[in-house]
Amino acid sequence: MVRRLVLGCSLLGGDLLATLAARPGSLTVITDRKGRAEDLRTDGIDATPGDPTDAETFPDSAGVIVVAGDDPVQNRDAALAARDKFPDAVLVAHLGGGPSQAIRDELVELADEIIDPRKAVLDCIDDAIGTSQSERIYRLMRVLRNIGGPLAIVMHDNPDPDAIASAVALQAIAERANVEARACYFGDISHQENRALVNLLGLDLHEFEETPNLDAFDGIALVDHSRPGVNDRLPPDTVVDIVIDHHPPREPIEASYVDLRRQVGATSTILVEYLDRLGITPDERVATALLFGIRVDTNDFTREVSTADFEAAASLVPYVDTDLLQRVETPSMTSETMETLARAISNRDRRGSVLTSNVGDVRDRDAIAQACDYLLGMEGVDIAVVYGLMEGTVYVSGRTRGSQVDLGEVLRDALGSIGSAGGHADMAGAQIPLGILDAVGGSSRESLATIVTDIVAGRIFETLEHAPSAPTLDSDVAFEFPFDE
Repeated sequence: MVRRLVLGCSLLGGDLLATLAARPGSLTVITDRKGRAEDLRTDGIDATPGDPTDAETFPDSAGVIVVAGDDPVQNRDAALAARDKFPDAVLVAHLGGGPSQAIRDELVELADEIIDPRKAVLDCIDDAIGTSQSERIYRLMRVLRNIGGPLAIVMHDNPDPDAIASAVALQAIAERANVEARACYFGDISHQENRALVNLLGLDLHEFEETPNLDAFDGIALVDHSRPGVNDRLPPDTVVDIVIDHHPPREPIEASYVDLRRQVGATSTILVEYLDRLGITPDERVATALLFGIRVDTNDFTREVSTADFEAAASLVPYVDTDLLQRVETPSMTSETMETLARAISNRDRRGSVLTSNVGDVRDRDAIAQACDYLLGMEGVDIAVVYGLMEGTVYVSGRTRGSQVDLGEVLRDALGSIGSAGGHADMAGAQIPLGILDAVGGSSRESLATIVTDIVAGRIFETLEHAPSAPTLDSDVAFEFPFDE
């Protein structure tokens, strides 16, 4: 059992004693303020009126000693007496008000830990007004408070867990600023894990119509992407108030508030920092969504992960519903996803360590990404790119493992001129409007399949061949299959 001894009782003593008394073990207080000792005994704390610098007043043993007076000289003398009588105890000393340098030096020498109230106040002020993180959050709150009506928090099309979690977290921050906000998206939430996240957590998300009525909103925020009209269906000239993203943009971003951090693995990590800076404790739904968002975007902390991602995840754990999180992570796989995976395996075109696959028509675009993740696990494959067609658009998903190639840049160079493309060094994607090719294919899906394969795979292989640190593409294994639907 730990025996704690408090010598003196300064202004900080009240909260300190309440904290210590609640912990396992015994607590004894010695104070030269008789009235204070009586008050403490009334509260059930063992307090003795006496001289905190006189070892004769000390108990027989103590494992932790806190010198907590207001007078620096008395604190020094109490620390001397305590260290002499209990040389092996942990000694924590409060400097008191305005200690001389000599007293400060003596206490630093005597104590295992120093409580410096002046430094604590200065650190608090510096943390509040002098750091870039604090400046960010204050600018964000100013922008939010200047939004008079509802705020649309727009995720990218067919949002993933990171986008969903970031949107609901920003919604909670907007509430702190007394701003009504809605988490909005275009497209479908089709991936089974994403659907499970929304349904099991009961998240209230607003699905936009093809042509949204933006007049109903006084402000627009983008999360997990950064440009209107790129990976969302907003008009490209939409005025945006807030952008929060961890993907590197290729063009300057215009908004009243912009926070782009390519050094973190998930946008959710940025939102966790905001919540912490504002002193907002996330509710169970938001915390669970944010942790899942971080884990998915960092591939369980193995892909483009940073110290900030680990710290954010650790801070969320006390508030997460772990049973519900497990249910989100292990949903059943749809037949559509299994069929897409089967076509990805059958239709693969492998050249050295690079593999591409045309999966043809799909009804669930998230199945393309899942198939890509699976194919990257094949022996000898360092780069996997899977693509398929849905509603007049070719969707491309790419993954790398242990490659020196920046896949985001590769897809931008290969496909950016005919669609939108980008992402990270080891995880990227693209969307290509089929346009006239759809008409060219006509009733012949095989002809259309060949055209799409020639364009997508052809451009990717050509770009990789000329990329710095390019992988070897020569191989005896090469397959090209048409659509089978």
